[in-house]
Amino acid sequence: MKADVHHYDLAENFVFSDKARKSIFIILALGIVFFVIGLVMVTMGGGHEGHDHALAGNGDFITTAGGEGGHDHGHAYHWTSRLKVTLWHNSLFFLGIAVIGIFFTAIQYAAHAGWSALIKRVPEAFGSFVPYAGVVLLAVFFWGGHEIFHWTDASLYDPKSEHYDEIMVGKQGFLNTGVFLTLTVLFIGGWFAFWYAIRNNSKAEDVEGGTKRFWRMKVLATLFIIFFAVSSSVSAWLWVMSIDSHWFSTMFGWYNFASYFVAGLATITLAVIYLHEAGYLKALNENHLHDLGKFVFAFSIFWSYIWFSQFLLIYYANISEETVYFWERLRSPIYGKFVFINLFLNFVFPFLSLMTRDAKRKTIILKIVCYAVIVGHWIDFWLMITPGTLKENGGLGFLEIGLAMIYAAAFAFVVANALTKAPLIARNHPMMQESLHHNI
Repeated sequence: MKADVHHYDLAENFVFSDKARKSIFIILALGIVFFVIGLVMVTMGGGHEGHDHALAGNGDFITTAGGEGGHDHGHAYHWTSRLKVTLWHNSLFFLGIAVIGIFFTAIQYAAHAGWSALIKRVPEAFGSFVPYAGVVLLAVFFWGGHEIFHWTDASLYDPKSEHYDEIMVGKQGFLNTGVFLTLTVLFIGGWFAFWYAIRNNSKAEDVEGGTKRFWRMKVLATLFIIFFAVSSSVSAWLWVMSIDSHWFSTMFGWYNFASYFVAGLATITLAVIYLHEAGYLKALNENHLHDLGKFVFAFSIFWSYIWFSQFLLIYYANISEETVYFWERLRSPIYGKFVFINLFLNFVFPFLSLMTRDAKRKTIILKIVCYAVIVGHWIDFWLMITPGTLKENGGLGFLEIGLAMIYAAAFAFVVANALTKAPLIARNHPMMQESLHHNI
C-alpha cells in the first residue's frame, strides 16, 4: 500500500459507479426482504389475543389481558410498538454516526492534525445524512409518543389521576414535549448548520488555496466542538435516557458519546479502505490505517472504561432506583445474553485483535474488527432503548436486522452521493504534504 508521493496526482474525483450502486441496492433489497419477513412474523405473533406485557414506565413487567383494555399504567403491546422502537433505534444510531463524521473532521482542525488531510473528505461527507435521519427521528417521535416515552402521558402530572407520579412531576421542567422538540430541532439543526459551513469552506479552499479558509475552519471546528460537547450529552438524556424515565445516570452522556464515537470511527475506517480498494486515495498507506486502527482500538477501551465505571458505581451503591436499569437487562431471557455479546464485540474482540502494530496495518483485520464494532454498538443502542420500551415483548430478529440494512444502504447512498460533490482529496489543504509523507 506504499505510494510514491513525489509523483502522486491529487486531482481525484469520486464517481458513484454502477457497481457501487448495485452493491448498495442489493443490501437495500435484502434489508427490505428481511424487514417484510420480520414484519409478518411480528404481526402474526404479536396480536392482541391472550395476555400481553404492558409498557409500564415504572420499570415493572406487568401483564394485561385482552390488548387494548390493558393495565392503566401503560399500553398493551402491539406489533406497531416494536416497529416504532426499531425505527427510533436505527434513526438514532445512524444519526450518531453521521454527526461523528462532523466531529472527527472538527477535531482534526482544532488539533492542527496533518496526517488526516488526505482522508478528511470521507468523514466530512458523513454529515450529509444528518437532515435525513433527523426528519425521520422527529416523525417517529410524533408517531411513537407514549409507546416510546412514558413521560408524555399527561395523566402522570394530574394529582387527581390514579396515574399521578411524583417523580415525573419533579422532572416535568425538563421532560416535556415542548423542551424535547425545541432542543431536538436546535441540536439537529445546529449540527447540520455547522456541517454546511464546514463543507462550504472546505470546498472553497480547493479553489482559493492559501490558509484563509484553514483558519476559518479552525474557528468553526472549535465552535462546533463546544456545541457538540453540550448537545451530545443533553440529546442523550432526552432521546435515550428518558426512555427509562425514573432512572438516571450522571455518566450516561459520556457513555452515549463513547458508543457513537467508536461506531463512527469504525465506519470512517471501512469507508477509507473501500475507497482505496476501488482505486481512490492512491497515496493512502499503512501509516494512515495505523492511525485509524489506533483510534478504534483506543476508544473501544474508552467505551469499556465508561461502561464498567457506570456499572460499578451503580452496583456498589446498590440503590434500587439505579440498579433496576441493569437488573432488567441482565435478568431477562431476551436481553441478558446480549449484554455479554455487547461486551465481547465492543471490548474483548477489538482489544485482542488490534493490540499489535501489524494488526492495525492490515486491511482484512481492520475490516473484520470494524464490522464487529459497528454491529456491537448497534446492539449497544438496542440494549439502551428496547428493554425500557418493549419490556419482555422486545426481540432481535428479521425486523430489526432488515431495518438496520435499509438504514445502512440509505446512509451509504447519501454519503457516496455527497462524495461526488467535491474533489475526493482536499489538494489545497495546507497540511497535505504532511499527510502524503505520513510515517509512524
